[in-house]
Amino acid sequence: MTTTTTYAAKIEDRSLGHLLYALMSGFPLLLLPVLLSLFINLSQRHTQGNALLASHLRWQRHSNVILLGLLVLGYCLPITWLSLSIYLFGIIWFCHRIIKGWLSLLDGLEI
Repeated sequence: MTTTTTYAAKIEDRSLGHLLYALMSGFPLLLLPVLLSLFINLSQRHTQGNALLASHLRWQRHSNVILLGLLVLGYCLPITWLSLSIYLFGIIWFCHRIIKGWLSLLDGLEI
């Protein structure tokens, strides 16, 4: 009987993490899903109890803030080729963060 209770204790609600990764993956839609994801993430900042979800929320928060910073930096640069390089780097880096984070969440690993 103890195996059932320990198994039940290991089941964690990961739906918020999946929702936020899905919103982050919609970043080509004028960054609105990313901003919505960041807003939801910041509203969940003080959630206690689920270490797995907390690590993914922190990962997503850092990803969103750094992407927005890279996009602002690329916008402020007057040199077109450098600006486009920063945009391309930011998009590739952000896609990598989404894929790595989402796969880790599916496997139940903290990130």
